Amino acid sequence: MDVGFIGGGNITETHIRAALAVPKMRIAAVYGGNPQKVSDLVSKYGGTAFDNFDCFLVHRPMEMVIIGSPSGLHAKQGIAAAKQRLHVLTEKPIDVSTERAAAMIDAANRAGVKLGVIVQDRLKPDILRLKDWIDSGRLGRPILVEAAVKWYRPPDYYSNSKWRGTREFDGGGALINQGIHTVDLLRYLLGEVTRLQAVTATALHDIDVEDTCVATLEFANGAVGVLHATTAAYPGYPRRIEITGTEGTVRLETDRITSLDLRNPPPADDQVEPADQNASASSPVVSDVRGHQRIIEDFVQSIETGRASACDGEDGRRSLALVEAIYRAARTHDAVACGD
Repeated sequence: MDVGFIGGGNITETHIRAALAVPKMRIAAVYGGNPQKVSDLVSKYGGTAFDNFDCFLVHRPMEMVIIGSPSGLHAKQGIAAAKQRLHVLTEKPIDVSTERAAAMIDAANRAGVKLGVIVQDRLKPDILRLKDWIDSGRLGRPILVEAAVKWYRPPDYYSNSKWRGTREFDGGGALINQGIHTVDLLRYLLGEVTRLQAVTATALHDIDVEDTCVATLEFANGAVGVLHATTAAYPGYPRRIEITGTEGTVRLETDRITSLDLRNPPPADDQVEPADQNASASSPVVSDVRGHQRIIEDFVQSIETGRASACDGEDGRRSLALVEAIYRAARTHDAVACGD
């Protein structure tokens, strides 16, 4: 499979490294707004460098693209790629607007190409185990969830970037950028949220959007929960998710099950994978690409077999819709009903 990369920044290098770990993946081309960065990536990993997006899109052989540009460009670039009959895998969030996300979904459907969103946490082994336990009833009826993304980003994380922490290209702050993976996981594990309340604050950073968010969530299955997301919690702490059901409680930290208290515990599993090595709590740099490799492998298999990918465009749109609902509740100081 020949793949092109859109972006040219740090996350594009992560995508390239992950793709090279997938059998039969070939680097076709790299496009980005910074010619020097694109040239460096091509020199290091191969492919053809482009600073003209239209020329990049017609380069062949190329069957799919992976988008790693600022979030506010995802839909625009994805729609253009779909019109060229290219499969599209985009970095989270699918875009910063559900309206534009819907337009990208429609473009992919019209072109007959696959559209997926990179939410690599869904495919991590312990998260898959937890989902199986919830779906099979081992935790009983879900009652309570606590999710904490208490991360830290230094001031230059925002000040050295033209798009981070901007409403136009980032869509918001800590919630839509750092917290989106956890929002998506809560939907993945527990289903849709029907009602919520929220408050946001810009507590530390000199940005126009929030660096701190707290939301209370009511799920369709009857569970209630609390979500914290911040980039102001020095020095940064591992993400924690704790889910309590009528049959017990499971706690995840750094996407590993660290505490398991169930009336009927599952059999011991000897297939233990080393923990995620990324220092996400304090740095945006991705050194461990195993999660991205899995999501790319899954997407390629969905192209080859015709099955749904781990997170297709509509699933990605729903997670973005939940983020938008949280922002709406914070603006209005009212409870917000969720759902289409």
